[in-house]
Amino acid sequence: MNQQSKVAVIGAGVMGEALIAALISSGVNSDRIAISEKREERAQELIAKYSIKVEELASNVSKADAILLVVKPQDMGSVLEEIKGSINPEAVVITFAAGKTISFIRHGLGTSNPVVRVMPNTPTLVGAGMAAASMGTGVTAAQRDFVLGFLGATGKVIEVSEDLQDAVTATSGSGPAYFFAFVEAMVDGAKELGLSHEDATTLTVQTIVGAAKLLDQSGKSATTLRENVTSPNGTTAAALASFASDEMNSMVAKAMKAARDRSQELA
Repeated sequence: MNQQSKVAVIGAGVMGEALIAALISSGVNSDRIAISEKREERAQELIAKYSIKVEELASNVSKADAILLVVKPQDMGSVLEEIKGSINPEAVVITFAAGKTISFIRHGLGTSNPVVRVMPNTPTLVGAGMAAASMGTGVTAAQRDFVLGFLGATGKVIEVSEDLQDAVTATSGSGPAYFFAFVEAMVDGAKELGLSHEDATTLTVQTIVGAAKLLDQSGKSATTLRENVTSPNGTTAAALASFASDEMNSMVAKAMKAARDRSQELA
């Protein structure tokens, strides 16, 4: 596969758009990307923004070298039913639906197309995503390089065995929502201490953005960085002791297990 490979993007919501941008950033020519999108206004918006094409679903998948399935898990079955009679048998199929296994996709298609399962996350929308890809049977070296290449343009990407995808979903797939919930809690806590909503939000967001950047760029572990800011019997130590008394680690682990279990149920 190369820059002239034809790519079909099925589903053009916010994640679909982020993947279109990543494809172009990785070197795929925009005129080789075609979307299939039921909402005409949305399709025209993306055509104007990225100079891509729009094609009817069956025609799109029949000519594509790579097919990105960017639809909701509950819609995947009907989409597979709709395309299985038209799909290019040589195309690599890349699914982004939580919980939907490679086996589910292949069974739904009834073909021997190579399938790649990917779990992205929403920071993909700002080029700071985390994706994990699992290669199915028959994926060629060129197809693997293509997938990892354009996913790398969304942020970072790792390759994992498929049996770990539900754990990935619980960690990075759902992880941004845990972060946002913690931000909400910090803002509320700051307001209870007397800060305005605006100041509480600014202080919280910049603190977390800065802390994340420090963790990413310092080369030090989260444990070391936490210890560096925690003086014995100081204010940070008091806050962390409160977290410990409320068993924060157990609470987070329980939440992640719930996400993992739900991902398995969606299979």
